[in-house]
Amino acid sequence: MTSLFIDGHTLTLADIVRVANHPGRLGLGLAEEAARRMRLSEELKTKLIETRIPIYGVTSGFGDSNTRQIGPAKVEALQRNLIRFLGCGIGEYAKPAVIRATMLVRANCLARGHSGVRPEIVVNLLACLENDILPLIPEQGSVGASGDLVPLSYLATLLTGEGTVLHRGEERSAADALAEAGIEPLVLSAKEGLGLVNGTSFMSGYAVLALHDAAEVAYAADVCTAMASAVLMGNPGHFANFLFEQKPHDGVITSAQLIRQLLGGADTRGPQAAALSQDGFRELDDPIQDRYSIRCAPHVVGVLRDTIEWAERWLTVEVNSSNDNPLFDVAESAVRNGGNFYGGHVGQAMDALKTAVASVADLLDRQLELVVDEKFNNGLTPNLIPVFAADDREAGLHHGFKGMQIAASSLVAEALKDTMPATSFSRSTEAHNQDKVSMGTIAARDARTVIELTQQVVAIHLLALAQAADLRGEKVVNPGVRAARGAVREVAPFLDRDRPMRQDVARVVDLVASGTLRKALA
Repeated sequence: MTSLFIDGHTLTLADIVRVANHPGRLGLGLAEEAARRMRLSEELKTKLIETRIPIYGVTSGFGDSNTRQIGPAKVEALQRNLIRFLGCGIGEYAKPAVIRATMLVRANCLARGHSGVRPEIVVNLLACLENDILPLIPEQGSVGASGDLVPLSYLATLLTGEGTVLHRGEERSAADALAEAGIEPLVLSAKEGLGLVNGTSFMSGYAVLALHDAAEVAYAADVCTAMASAVLMGNPGHFANFLFEQKPHDGVITSAQLIRQLLGGADTRGPQAAALSQDGFRELDDPIQDRYSIRCAPHVVGVLRDTIEWAERWLTVEVNSSNDNPLFDVAESAVRNGGNFYGGHVGQAMDALKTAVASVADLLDRQLELVVDEKFNNGLTPNLIPVFAADDREAGLHHGFKGMQIAASSLVAEALKDTMPATSFSRSTEAHNQDKVSMGTIAARDARTVIELTQQVVAIHLLALAQAADLRGEKVVNPGVRAARGAVREVAPFLDRDRPMRQDVARVVDLVASGTLRKALA
């Protein structure tokens, strides 16, 4: 088994996705240098406690209660009460993939070695991950500062052997799951409860997985555009390389290149010359330019691609940071109080991501309307129904993709509604101690929701495009588009008569989200 050693500096977003989505495939361990740094930080914390100076969250209360100092004998009880009073999460439990990502990110942040916690904290977190022992974390209850206090308290509770967990898909007591895995429950010492809850790891778990899924949406959207151009018998010259060299945004260039590749190159010949009438007029057989939802598609999807690129850089910094407070400066033998728990970068990235994704959903819905509407689809059947002879008993009974287009439009409206920027809604909380907060967790959850809605839209559109390609036949479907149609047909058959399509949509969503579509066209 390949092993991943956590050191607080080199964790990649791809590592997080792999651990989150494929449990058990990587061995996990704490790097020796990280353990050394953690021990030094923990030793400094102990020395500072002995001096009787007030240390926030260690020998003082939390938040607005920081003026209340306690003695060394009470430090463990303080940490125990912290994770208990924060155990008030609301709503549905986060999905297992999000929880795995959260645990790995929190372990990595603590492994930087500035939080004053023992290496055993990280070692036990990683052992729980390896054994797929996951705390049940309610999704709601975090304002993103001081980080994800409420959600992360469930992670801390797991390590103490209390509460209920999900162990390889089965709910059971944490104590029983830890005992079966041979993991000793921990008594949290000074600062360790705060070190576990005071950070951006929950929002980062959502965000990293959202970025991964958004990248597959961007790829699938370009596939949809190529297929739509082909089945509508559009103008491939709209994707000529020359155009994009003149406005060279990286994401736009990438999208246009993929579309061009799937279309087998861009035909740049344009309309052919012909004689005009005596009055100097003629009606063209084909439009010179396709509608914006086809012609401008790289400029829409390219925005998403570029958003993903800079958001990935921000998230890579975030998951390899000490997003905790206070931090212990071993070199200067000092404790530093700051605001590294603030989730501003995560929130801003996710607000931008959900807007870019929803815009792609809207684009695909407009393409879908062109494909299903007999007024615009250049000779395809109305609503992509199968072809029936006039004297066939089935003639006039079928409505094909009419319901699917209605559903897609509804999904897009919901996605667009959710683009309201969560980071604009800071609330003053905790006796005005947390008087400016990030709302990063809500932004990340919103991004997750918008992406899930858009995945459904992508699936509906791919099904419609595969149907259109089958109706057109081989004469207008080039190899790239044929391969895309074939990938869809592996999981969903041709619509030969009206039938419920819910399961078809679900299978195509998985085709996209799993990366199988990308692999099929590689």
